[in-house]
Amino acid sequence: MSSDPRTIRSVAVTAEDAVSAYEASERSAADPVLRVTPPFAGRMRARLHVPGDEPDDSGSIHLPPSDLFDPERLPEYPEPAETEAEIRDDPDLTYSTERHHDYHVRRVREWREAATEAFAETVEIDTPDGPHRIEVKVLGAGEFP
Repeated sequence: MSSDPRTIRSVAVTAEDAVSAYEASERSAADPVLRVTPPFAGRMRARLHVPGDEPDDSGSIHLPPSDLFDPERLPEYPEPAETEAEIRDDPDLTYSTERHHDYHVRRVREWREAATEAFAETVEIDTPDGPHRIEVKVLGAGEFP
């Protein structure tokens, strides 16, 4: 165990934590991160964390959720206005608030499932000695609700 983040070779994240953090960062004012706390070792675990107003002087590494995904493979998050337009543009569907809600929930679920297939293989962290690239290991990708 070490205080040097360069000892980290890989970081494990749960698919649910990473996808939820990404979704929250896109859809709200929350600024969640995946946090890795010292002491550091070759294999570390990153957990969902919402930083508060107090400064974090623990030496923790905060991974922005967007850094954990490959932007080339991550589909766009379905916005409510877009899902409403999809229903209104479909001649076989009649718009209603309930139908829109159900359809939007389904599209978000589909997005979450697709997001679990879009993780980056590596992520770069900043260290006092410069950038350091580590592998991303995803836990529970096939178990996302």
